[in-house]
Formats: sequence, structure tokens, C-alpha cells
Amino acid sequence: MIGNIAALLTTLSFLPQAFKVIKTKNTEGISLLMYAMFVLGVFLWSIYGYMIGDMAILVSNTITFILAIVVLCYKVHSIKKSSN
Repeated sequence: MIGNIAALLTTLSFLPQAFKVIKTKNTEGISLLMYAMFVLGVFLWSIYGYMIGDMAILVSNTITFILAIVVLCYKVHSIKKSSN
């Protein structure tokens, strides 16, 4: 039960930031290195959740990974756009 609540809270805490970036397309305050590491980390947590059969870890990190990869793509696009 504690794991499910923790998974829900950490996933929900990420939503406002992800939605703000998706809405505004502004990634100025986001570190590319930190976000790349974050995306890799939640991806690996998803794999771990799958391997041990823990749905709370798997589902919460998969949802966060999907949103985080979208934000990372916005960040990379923003960097490419500003360098041209």
C-alpha cells in the first residue's frame, strides 16, 4: 500500500511540470544533462518494476518516462532551434 501511494504521488508530482512544458514549449530552466539522466533513470526503474513484477513501480515509472521523454524532446528541439 505504501509503495502504491508513493508511486502515485511521485508520478502526480511530475505532471504539472510536464504539462507546463508541453503547453508553453519553454524549457529554458531545464538542464539537458539532468533531464537525460532523469529519463534514463525512470526507464531503468520501469524495467526493474517489470523484472520483479511490481506493478506500482512499473506503471508509475512508465507514465513518468513517457511524459519525461516528451519534455526531453522539447528541450533538444529548443537547443537545436536556438543554435541555428
